[in-house]
Amino acid sequence: MTPTHARRRVLLLAHTGRADARDVARACAKSLTSHGIVVRLLEQEAADLALDPAAYDPVIETVGPESLAGEGCELALVIGGDGSILRAAELTHASGTPLLGVNLGHVGFLAEAEEEDVESTIEAIVSRRYAVEERLTLDVRVLRDGEVVTTTFALNEASVEKAARERMLEVVVEIDNRPLSRWGCDGVVCATPTGSTAYNFSAGGPVVWPAVEALLMVPISAHALFARPMVVAPTSVLAVEVLANTEGAGVLWCDGRRAVDLPPGARIEVRKGARPVRLARLHEAPFTDRLVAKFDLPVEGWRGASERRRRDAGDSDA
Repeated sequence: MTPTHARRRVLLLAHTGRADARDVARACAKSLTSHGIVVRLLEQEAADLALDPAAYDPVIETVGPESLAGEGCELALVIGGDGSILRAAELTHASGTPLLGVNLGHVGFLAEAEEEDVESTIEAIVSRRYAVEERLTLDVRVLRDGEVVTTTFALNEASVEKAARERMLEVVVEIDNRPLSRWGCDGVVCATPTGSTAYNFSAGGPVVWPAVEALLMVPISAHALFARPMVVAPTSVLAVEVLANTEGAGVLWCDGRRAVDLPPGARIEVRKGARPVRLARLHEAPFTDRLVAKFDLPVEGWRGASERRRRDAGDSDA
């Protein structure tokens, strides 16, 4: 028998509020352990799944503190949609554990597999047939009266939004320590290439291929002559200041999960993250194909170079 300390470990995270996610998670736990891989679960999720850890061989590990979730795990298998993967990124950011998502949601841009691919996904994990890519993140600081009050990170975006629907947010935006413009707006999105297909996309920002190292700044419903989406260098520092002499307050959301109140005078600074998020990939499909598949883009009539070569070869054979 393989020594316990040498055994492979996979963190299993699931959207346990959904019956289909619970079913898939149980099946994954059974399959992984049958191949001698230790499955780790958060204590609450193990309870939600109604699993008896001792009924598995090797025994399922459970951890209480979420901060320890990814330590010592070669992979985190995430069952759910993009929201579940963003939560997993939060849990594993410190450990750098690669994330492999099985999509049970709608678009599932961050996920690598669909529900019908679970069996082949487990086979790929067992045989280590996956590659790991790094995605740029954001390090975010919130300052009040010159003092740093909050530090956090984001994989998709850090968005500054108005706190009250009836009142516009008055901000000055800054790039590389120089003021750029003053906006009366509903908010400002600072995004990564990974997040370019999320909130940034809904706000009218550009789609940026994941391999591009860049930061994005996109105003939301800004009342200004110059209010265009911007793509800046990864070395740039983006800042948004809520004007001190206005009544409007704001709120900072990071990946739609972590919120910080922004009173008048608050300052938000965003820069490239010191630690990337790592995503496990089973396929080497181009990002273009992912866009087409996830957004169901019309490409009928495209023949492409390979199609033309096959056609020409067929003509010459004739």
